[in-house]
Amino acid sequence: MSGSTAPSERAFVLGLDGVPWRLIEQWSDEGKLPNVARMREEGASGTLESTRPPTTPLAWPSIATGVWPDKHGIYGFQNLSSEYSHEMYTSHDLAQPALWDLLGPSHVGNVPMTYPAREIDGTMVTGMMTPSTDREFTRPSDLQDEIESRIPDYEISLDYHKYGDRLDDFEVAVDDMLAKRRDLMRLQMERAGDDWQLFFFVYTAPDRFQHLIWDMDRLLEHYKQLDEILGEVMAYTDDHDADLYVVSDHGFGPIDQLVYVNRILEDAGYLFRREDDGTRGALASLGISRDAITSALSRVGITEKTLVESLPRQLVDSVAAQIPGDHALYDVDFDRTVAFVHDTGNCYINDSDRFEGGIVSPSEVPRVKEDIKAALESATDAEGTPLLEVFDGDELFPTDEDAPDLVVCGRETYESRSTVSDEVLGDTGVYDASHRSEGIVLCRGPSIDAGATLRGARVVDIAPTLLHGIGEPVPKNADGRVLFDAFAAETSPATTKVERAAVAQVDAGGDVDEDFDDVEDRLKGLGYME
Repeated sequence: MSGSTAPSERAFVLGLDGVPWRLIEQWSDEGKLPNVARMREEGASGTLESTRPPTTPLAWPSIATGVWPDKHGIYGFQNLSSEYSHEMYTSHDLAQPALWDLLGPSHVGNVPMTYPAREIDGTMVTGMMTPSTDREFTRPSDLQDEIESRIPDYEISLDYHKYGDRLDDFEVAVDDMLAKRRDLMRLQMERAGDDWQLFFFVYTAPDRFQHLIWDMDRLLEHYKQLDEILGEVMAYTDDHDADLYVVSDHGFGPIDQLVYVNRILEDAGYLFRREDDGTRGALASLGISRDAITSALSRVGITEKTLVESLPRQLVDSVAAQIPGDHALYDVDFDRTVAFVHDTGNCYINDSDRFEGGIVSPSEVPRVKEDIKAALESATDAEGTPLLEVFDGDELFPTDEDAPDLVVCGRETYESRSTVSDEVLGDTGVYDASHRSEGIVLCRGPSIDAGATLRGARVVDIAPTLLHGIGEPVPKNADGRVLFDAFAAETSPATTKVERAAVAQVDAGGDVDEDFDDVEDRLKGLGYME
């Protein structure tokens, strides 16, 4: 694959959500994943470092744009407001142009955080965060009609709640979802014909599968299906003289216990719960909690979705705040709270510049942040092993003053949660495994060096490397670098200086007036949300 001196003029990104390097290295070495082995032999490969925290909504936009969250604008699943409320992040929050905005024709399939679909030169089928297939989830819109006709019962995702104690059924459902996603990829390939510059398609099934099933025999069978898909994509890219990048947004590994970070803050005197006085007190004395109310309503056919659809979200939030529970927003007394954790590990100082009810002076934030970082890092298990890794938001996200103050991640087999719990540690329940920071990158194409090892690659390096590899300029504000080790000596990308170009920030429109209750349910089922 390294004989040509001319660069390819097109590229394919095959996303395998949550795939760790350790598993594909072992199984390809053993001959169990022959197409992964071919990718490693005929191209360049190595580990890929994810974002902090290593989660889907941060990492896929970083792969697609070449910048960290402080520039692309997405910090999690839910965007926190100054009034301590939140709404789901959408494609409208993506401020940096993605590869499909820079290249065309482009064909984008099942990429997380692309809903609502934006008009591009090519086709787009949105992925994770799409409320349901009842909504418009394609561009052009007639593609949706074709999907409904040719792929009956096509789903964006599964209802994970109902599979907690039905893992055999879950495996069948994931296999079915994977097959339909492959059908979608083929459909978009047909639409693309020979006139395309970028293909960007993501399979989220491995991430979903691994959260509930971390069994090596069952995982291997799933990975063999992914390997078959990879073989099909390799043949497709060979037919079109295209570079192929196989990437995961993060890795995966087993978890043993959950760490409730807000409980640590509460024990240290930085967080206070709302007292059960007034309406809350009366409800609590009667044994009425948020879980009890939603259970009672569901028995008579009224769901949370029905309430959210029928009532303004602001009203729902205000009512929810009066009902006792363990929510990191509804059940925190912000008049006394110094800091709290929201979403997946984002820790905020309750300062008066950022929040309407903030109690910490902006001048005190650096000192308070250091104290809280020390308190979180000192939390240990019974053997004295630290539970958490804590990162400074100013260092991770230097260009955005509204970024989280700290980012908190569980260490090793500990998984952090934002629920306000009565205990620091808790059982993982139905969850077997969760995210790790080390993912994968494998690339192969006309100018890619056969058998090369990539070292130190990060998610933000994929877009600059892809662009340079096909002779296109790299955005001037890109945080990533071109992985020159991927290119064979004497080929054009290896010997050509990186061209830089200014890019305008994306203006995708205003707020998205949608019901995301189904999305929230799916995220809760995977442990991503409380």
